[in-house]
Amino acid sequence: MKRVLLVFVLLFSVSIFAQKKIENQTVDAACGMCQFKVKTDKGCAMAVKIDGKVYNVEGLDKKTYGNAHAEDGYCKIMKKAIVSGEVKKGKFYATSFKYVD
Repeated sequence: MKRVLLVFVLLFSVSIFAQKKIENQTVDAACGMCQFKVKTDKGCAMAVKIDGKVYNVEGLDKKTYGNAHAEDGYCKIMKKAIVSGEVKKGKFYATSFKYVD
């Protein structure tokens, strides 16, 4: 009985702390606060929508995304981007990010 319980606990903990790897996936990308209307954001920051959920992007230089408040900036319009990285702890840690025309 103890072994069954131990296996169950291990499987449960793996599912809770699982990380989701993303490879060359096309996603919506824009400012979390301005375009995705994320209320918890305290300022403009890049976010992506993966499988219906919005994640703030971490791990890349902000210059990668361009000027946030330009006419075509990520605060003004939503764009498509091809991204790679992983979702963990409620954020998307990007290893690559490229806008799609």
